[in-house]
Amino acid sequence: MDGMILALRGNLALAGAIGFLALALLSLALGMALRAARQQRNRRVVDRALAAREGRRAEQVASVPDSAGRIEAVKAMAESIGDRLERGRLGDSLLAEEDRKLIDMCGYTNIGRVRAVFVLARTVLSLGLPVAAWILVGGRAFLLNEGLTKAAAVFVGLALGWMLPKWMLLRRAGARRRAAVAELPLLIDLLRLLQGVGLSTDQSLHIIVTEFQRVLPVIGYELRVANEQYSRGRTREQSLGRLMNAFDNDDLNAICRLIVQVDRHGGAVQEPLTRFGERVRERRKLDLREKVARITVKMTGVMVITLLPALLIVTGGAGLLAVMRGLARAGGG
Repeated sequence: MDGMILALRGNLALAGAIGFLALALLSLALGMALRAARQQRNRRVVDRALAAREGRRAEQVASVPDSAGRIEAVKAMAESIGDRLERGRLGDSLLAEEDRKLIDMCGYTNIGRVRAVFVLARTVLSLGLPVAAWILVGGRAFLLNEGLTKAAAVFVGLALGWMLPKWMLLRRAGARRRAAVAELPLLIDLLRLLQGVGLSTDQSLHIIVTEFQRVLPVIGYELRVANEQYSRGRTREQSLGRLMNAFDNDDLNAICRLIVQVDRHGGAVQEPLTRFGERVRERRKLDLREKVARITVKMTGVMVITLLPALLIVTGGAGLLAVMRGLARAGGG
């Protein structure tokens, strides 16, 4: 009896601590929301004053619907909270160096906002999912006892809340990596074509970015970032460093090194690009054959599970029925 009372007191104390932490986070979020709303109102007042001063109607500035303004206020609030958490004492724990590189690989335009949202999502989920798991488990004991069940549920909720944002980023980064591999042969053909008509490396990359980004969404975006960095004073090798390291692809690294070499030393690149394109296509054929072989092996298991019972019924069904009838007659006789 005393043990049950002590366990109940411990559970109540833990629940009270979790509730107090949730209330503290809620009060912090409300404070940030009020601050963001005040900033939004002040911004609208300034915009109206500037519009009236310039001779334009203030209604044009204030024509944004209230719902859109609320959405922007919520976004600003989330970004502000995430930015504060990132700069706080737990910033290095909530956003490790590996997570920063992963966000850079995802190809977002506003990296700072994505980092802030990532930190906020990880914090909210890591605190909210354990509380939700605690509430859902209730008094049920799936393991040895109720306390162990609640501890396991809280641990699973904490692990899921910590890893869910990273899993989403890994999924996006993997999709971009596969898209970059698929776009690589077209990039090689475009470089060979543009270099063949006498364009320089800068002109070729500029045309690829401006004219072919729709068909090269991933590599085109990375090349646009590289061109912007190159125009700001970085070397060609430094500007292409992100493209070389982000996708972990040897063929893409070789293309970037070839571009750097041509930009630095000059020379004809049509023949190397032709051979390189043929090698990439041969590798893609081998990868497709390997994929087809894997699918064939998987389909063998599916056929054994689905078709083998039907085949046994068709081929051995008549004989089995005859045996059963013979046994029935023998038993009846």
